[in-house]
Amino acid sequence: MEHEPGQPPVHNLSPARQAAGGAPRRKQQVSMADVAKLAGVSSQTVSRVSNGSPDVIDSTRRQVISAMNELGYRPNSAARALKRGSFRTIGVITFSLSSLGNMRTLEAIALHAARQDFAITLIPVTAPTQAGIQGAFSRMGELAVDAVIAIMEVHLLDAATVTLPPGVKVVVVDSDAGEQYSVVDTDQADGARKAVQHLLDLGHETVWHVAGPEESFASERRAAAWRSTLAAVGKPVPPVLRGDWSADSGYAAGLRLADEPGCTAVFAANDHMALGLLRAFREKGKSVPGDISLVGFDDVPEASSYAPPLTTVHQNFADVGNRCVDNVLQQIRTHTTEPGVTLVPTELVVRASTAAPRTSGRPR
Repeated sequence: MEHEPGQPPVHNLSPARQAAGGAPRRKQQVSMADVAKLAGVSSQTVSRVSNGSPDVIDSTRRQVISAMNELGYRPNSAARALKRGSFRTIGVITFSLSSLGNMRTLEAIALHAARQDFAITLIPVTAPTQAGIQGAFSRMGELAVDAVIAIMEVHLLDAATVTLPPGVKVVVVDSDAGEQYSVVDTDQADGARKAVQHLLDLGHETVWHVAGPEESFASERRAAAWRSTLAAVGKPVPPVLRGDWSADSGYAAGLRLADEPGCTAVFAANDHMALGLLRAFREKGKSVPGDISLVGFDDVPEASSYAPPLTTVHQNFADVGNRCVDNVLQQIRTHTTEPGVTLVPTELVVRASTAAPRTSGRPR
């Protein structure tokens, strides 16, 4: 637009800014009162919209959001947190995002936390060391979190060098630290007992086991339950084979077990290793379940599509995640902690990879 020489240029202003005096708004902190004035509502209504309250009609919510966008308003969450004494954020510490259990549990934590109007802050620990876990907890202490959920698969929380930020509530997943912390986990031992007992009930004289890494709590509990279930009924306990949760490690174990005389049943500590076992048995000319019955653990989504479909132990990771969130929220509300272990039941899912051994004389 042309303007006369010597006259200041005319700026294109929004009606709200023109009403404020015709001068463009300078870079300054926009307050809730500014938004309320522009939207024609009360500051309390703006606050409710900022906090995601459902007690605002849609037309008013859109009006307030439009005003926020025009003014560039961003709610000051830190100030609100100080006022109410809560950040409404849960920190999650985990060593690995690659395992099925961790991913499913983390997904459930995030979804259930959101339903309770809480966000999550994720801190992955790259190295499972005392220094790594201490650094993660220290980092959580610097961030604005009300509680921490730690997905721990290794023996670290009992180390004297690991301390927690004062006042932060903690729930631990997959840990033996029940005397110090609130622990939520699936019933690993009962799941393993069900797997072994299923194979024994079919008539197998014993059950071989491909375990996970020694440093894993879940691996050790499954192996201990396998061993004790066999011993309780006087069955021979074969030497344990170790894997690293991967299909490749299961394949290596399967090549050995295929040549093992008298091996008619195998319990693998997870489904991915079971997949490797299936490949090794097939390459060695062993049929499943004709020559060797196989049970896995986890019930991954693909387990029903293995060849043959895999008998396995189902873990309810969604329930674990939900209970973790409920536990920390209870701690936040009551300002108390109750150390102890909450176990989520497991379920044996019987499919086509298990059958009676040929030598049992039972019909197939």
